[in-house]
Amino acid sequence: MRFSIQREVLLKPLQQVVGVVERRQTLPVLANLLVVAGPKQVTFTGTDLEVEMSATTTADGIEPGETTIPARKLFDICRALPDGSKVEFKLNGDRMSVSSARSRFTLATLPAAEFPVIDNIELAERVSLPEATLKGLMDRTAFAMAQQDVRYYLNGLLLDLREKTLRCVATDGHRLALVETDLTSGVAAQRQILIPRKGVLELQGLFEMGDGAVDLEFGRNHLRVKRGDVTFTSKLIDGRFPDYEAVVPIGADKEVRVTRESLRGALQRAAILSNEKYRGVKLEIGPNKLRIIAHNPEQEEAVEELEARTGVTELSVGFNVNYLLDALNALGGEEVLMCLRDGNSSCLLRAPDSEAARHVIMPLRL
Repeated sequence: MRFSIQREVLLKPLQQVVGVVERRQTLPVLANLLVVAGPKQVTFTGTDLEVEMSATTTADGIEPGETTIPARKLFDICRALPDGSKVEFKLNGDRMSVSSARSRFTLATLPAAEFPVIDNIELAERVSLPEATLKGLMDRTAFAMAQQDVRYYLNGLLLDLREKTLRCVATDGHRLALVETDLTSGVAAQRQILIPRKGVLELQGLFEMGDGAVDLEFGRNHLRVKRGDVTFTSKLIDGRFPDYEAVVPIGADKEVRVTRESLRGALQRAAILSNEKYRGVKLEIGPNKLRIIAHNPEQEEAVEELEARTGVTELSVGFNVNYLLDALNALGGEEVLMCLRDGNSSCLLRAPDSEAARHVIMPLRL
C-alpha cells in the first residue's frame, strides 16, 4: 500500500473524520482511522461504534491496500507540516511510514479487518434538500437538546417527516425548539427519527452554507447523510420522542410584539444581576410596554423597560433568561411575537408573520 497527497488536500478529509474518534476508547482500533487506498482515490473512516464518518480524496501513485492508522497522531503530524508539502505514505508490514521532504514518521498500525464498519443500511426512505437549509434547521433547534438526561430520548434531535414537510425538533423538558421546511418531493409515509447528540454536533460541523444538496437516507436503525465526498452514518436513538405538538400552547391569546434586538439587549443587561443558579427574570406586561426585572440574593436589582405592541392590561410571568436569549438568537428577523395565556403558562416565541420556527419556554416560579 502506497500513495502520496498534498498536505492541504489531505487535511480537509482528516478534519472531517477525526472529530468522531473519541479520546478514550473501549477498543484500541477505535483510536485509529481506517485508510483504504483504491485505484484512483483514498478513503479515511473514523467511528466510535455509534457514529461513522468517511471522507474520500484523490491521491497520486496509489498502490491499493488498507490498514488503520492512529487518528490524532496522523492529524497532528499533517497539521504541523509546512504549507504546500507533499506527504507520502508507505506501508511496511505493520508500520506506516509518513514522509514529507526531510521529515519522516513511523506509525504503528492495526489490521483493517479489526475495524468495525457500519454495514450497508436497509434503505427505507431517501430525501434530498439544500445543505444550507438543513444546516439552518439544525442550528436553530440543536441548542435545545438535553445533555446526559436520564430520559435518553431527549438527548438528541428529532427529524419528523410528513408528506412534503421536514421538521427539526429538540427539547430538554424546560424548552422546545421547532423549525420546519418544505420538501420538493414528498415521503411515502410519516416517519420520525431520533439522531443522537454527538451525531447532530458532527453534522453541524460538517455542513456549510453552500448551494449544494445533501441526501438523507433513512434505515430502520440508521441515518446516512451523503454530501459530496463525505458520508456520515449514525445509529438512531431507539426511543419514543414526546408528543411535542401537545407542548405548543393553545389559546395563548395575550400577544406582545417587540423589536427582537431591543428585547435581546435588555435581557442581556438584566441577566447580569439575575440569580446565578436559576437565571430567572420577571416579565411584567402592561399596555404597550414590557418591563424586565431581575433580582439576586445580594438584593441587587435590574429593571429594563421596552416599548411593545400589546393590548395586555396586566400580566407577570418569570422565565430563565438564557432560554429566552437562545430562542431570540435562533429566530432572527426584526420583530418577535410572544404569545402567553396567563402567569403560569409557557411562552411561545415566533416571527409575527410565520409559524415555520416556534420556540416554547416553560415558566419559572420566582
